[in-house]
Order: sequence, then structure tokens, then C-alpha cells
Amino acid sequence: MHITQLNRECLLHLFSFLDKNSRKSLAKTCHKLLEVFQDPLLWSLLNFHSPAELKKDNFFLGPALKYLSICWYSQRVKVCNIEDWMKNNFQKDFCNRHENTVNDFLLEVCNRCPNLLSLTLSGCGHVTDECILLLLRNCPNLKTLKLENCVRITDQTLEAVTLYGRSLQTLHVDFCRNITQTGLERVMEKRPSVMLRAERSANMIPDNKPEKKLTLEKASRKLV
Repeated sequence: MHITQLNRECLLHLFSFLDKNSRKSLAKTCHKLLEVFQDPLLWSLLNFHSPAELKKDNFFLGPALKYLSICWYSQRVKVCNIEDWMKNNFQKDFCNRHENTVNDFLLEVCNRCPNLLSLTLSGCGHVTDECILLLLRNCPNLKTLKLENCVRITDQTLEAVTLYGRSLQTLHVDFCRNITQTGLERVMEKRPSVMLRAERSANMIPDNKPEKKLTLEKASRKLV
């Protein structure tokens, strides 16, 4: 029996054992296998290991997507995590090349994957509060949100959790240095059922220039 003589269910099962590149290569062999590749049921789980992978055409975004993970552990992640005001021109140029990559991808997820249940982002230093807010609003079934080393995430994301994370059961904001203790306490107050973890977040130094912080302190003392 030729592989194309198998029914749709069998082909989907066979495709499920392949990685994204292998699925794409097999889909190029004939129209029937291409249709299997494009079946949303095949893409309930997606894992990415760098922003560059998000630009490839070896996967399919659809309503069947339930579990999404973008985890970048390269040494280059350290460049993205440097405070913007401390970056030199080379570091800024490096970040500019992929600054919007993850955000743009997550916006596509908002539009195409309303049934998302779990999102994990690690080392995504350019992900913004606005992007997470839109995702919480457009994916009302989201149960797990894990953010690690996402340095642009602030208390605005925590506020969005209290407003739109009605289905959320697990929230991790580890090594997110612009999260504050006040924001964490607000989540615990408004969403006591959420399993909250914030390892090395609220005690880390936020992204304020030293002179800016000093100016704010002087203004505060003057006001008092």
C-alpha cells in the first residue's frame, strides 16, 4: 500500500511523529499530503527555540492550537535583556533585527488561535505588556501563562491578568525585573485561585536610568 492510500486519520497520526521541517518536506511531495499538513488538527502543539523559527513556513496556525512555547536560551538573549539605555550601537542594531518578531507572531496567534490553553515565553526580551493584554482578551480559555526573563513585562501585564484572565490557573513571572511586589499582591488579592510564582522578579532592579530615579526621588521629597 502506498502512503497516500491511507485515510486522513492515519496520515494525521503519522505526521504527528514528525518535526516541523519533516512535515513540510513530506507535504511537498503531493497535494494530498499538503492537505494533511494544512489540517489544523495537526497543529495543537507548537514549540519554538528562537525568534528566527517564527518566520519559517513549516507550521500552521489555526484554532486547534492549544499549547505554544517560545523558549530562547541562546547567549544572544543576554543582549536583549540589557536595559535599553545601556546598549551600545552594535547591541541596538542586533535587537532591531528581531525586536518585533515575537510580538507580531503573538498577534497572529490572537487572531487565529482563540482556543489557546497554555503559553510559555522564555528569553523573549522584547515582548510587551500590550501584546500579552491582547492575547488574554482574545484567548479567553488560557489556563497557563509562563513568562521567564521577559524584561519588558511590567505590572500592566499583572493588571491585565486580573481583568481578563478569567480562566487562568497558573501564572509564572520569573526573572521579569520590572514586576513589582505591589503588582504581585494585587494579583493575589483579585485572583486568589491563580497559582502565582515570581522567582527573582520583584526584588530585581527595574529599567530606570540612575539619574531618572534620582530625579523622581527629589520630586517626591519636594512634593512632601
